[in-house]
Amino acid sequence: MESLLVKESPLLLPLNKEKTVYDGFITVQERDFRIRILLPPDHQLKLAKLHCCWQLKQLLCAYGHIVKQRLHHSPDLVSFVLELKTILEVALKSRPDCRSIPPPQYYSQLIIEMEDLGWDKLVSIDTEFRTLRLRAEDSSGRQHVVTVKLKPKHPVEAPECSADLPVPLAMTWTPQSSLGHVHTQFLLLLESLAEFWAVLDEIDEKTWVLEPEKPSRADTMRRIAIANNVSIKVEVDTRHPKMLPECCLLGAEHAVTPLRNKLNANMHLWNLDCSILQNLRDVLEIEFPSPATHEKSSFSVECGICYAYRLESAIPDQVCNDPRCGQPFHQACLYEWLRGLPSSRQSFNIVFGECPYCSKQFSMEIREEREREGEKEYNYGC
Repeated sequence: MESLLVKESPLLLPLNKEKTVYDGFITVQERDFRIRILLPPDHQLKLAKLHCCWQLKQLLCAYGHIVKQRLHHSPDLVSFVLELKTILEVALKSRPDCRSIPPPQYYSQLIIEMEDLGWDKLVSIDTEFRTLRLRAEDSSGRQHVVTVKLKPKHPVEAPECSADLPVPLAMTWTPQSSLGHVHTQFLLLLESLAEFWAVLDEIDEKTWVLEPEKPSRADTMRRIAIANNVSIKVEVDTRHPKMLPECCLLGAEHAVTPLRNKLNANMHLWNLDCSILQNLRDVLEIEFPSPATHEKSSFSVECGICYAYRLESAIPDQVCNDPRCGQPFHQACLYEWLRGLPSSRQSFNIVFGECPYCSKQFSMEIREEREREGEKEYNYGC
């Protein structure tokens, strides 16, 4: 039995000749837990007493009855220790916060890598020295941050990396790699996106962007104000940012139709040597309102049903087609309003009804895009 115990728990040793007192550590998932086992003179496990470190007590607090049961039914100390390890493995899996502590080499390796990279690149690090945020600056002076989550066996195991990017952050990693390699690859990816961000920065600076409200570096879409209740939504390609983007004109038909006709007629004028914003000006034959010439409140008209501008993340983008009315509505508000009117009717995915303000007849196309929080969202035709 003694040889088996040494094999299974080499750090748990007897302290007396009678072998009634065992003290040391049991190892589970690369973590060592201090334990002392006091056996009676006849070595009956059911009368044994366990003294544990506070971490072990915390883990076993929900398994006390199982530990007592194993003490009563295990034939010998070796069997009990094996049972105890199994219980601890289950407890550790159910407690994601109780992760294994890296060896000392992990911390010395981390310091060496940060010395090589430069401490000025470190934005923050968590108390467990597992998650680091590293700063990087691209050639245009834009500031970026990459979050690196290290594994306990770093650098043998590849870290998890994430950043505010419009493309996946894929890192090449070998056991010889370091934080410097992560930073270098991140910089290369930033440079490949420099033209894409330059295109969007110009749009953000020189136009009124209605959506997203606070664009991030990962956003590829911009909804740009053209006039009161008229806007264009563009989706910029990260690989070819100066190509004609996917466009969707939003607003009342009497205002959108002339713009749509110009877009179709002048599409051949698109010049890849010019920015998207300049091309949109030329193709649509318009000047976009800018922060220098217009107030954003001119385009932030509240919904005619809920009397709010923003409904969660949505803004009013359904507009009455009557030029004398032109009242905007949220898609969800308008759909719920129409659904509650006895005079409204629906044919397949088309709802026919009246404007809540001027009672003008109009139709609305319903397209289910996704479900969120158990409710259907509807997107209406552009």
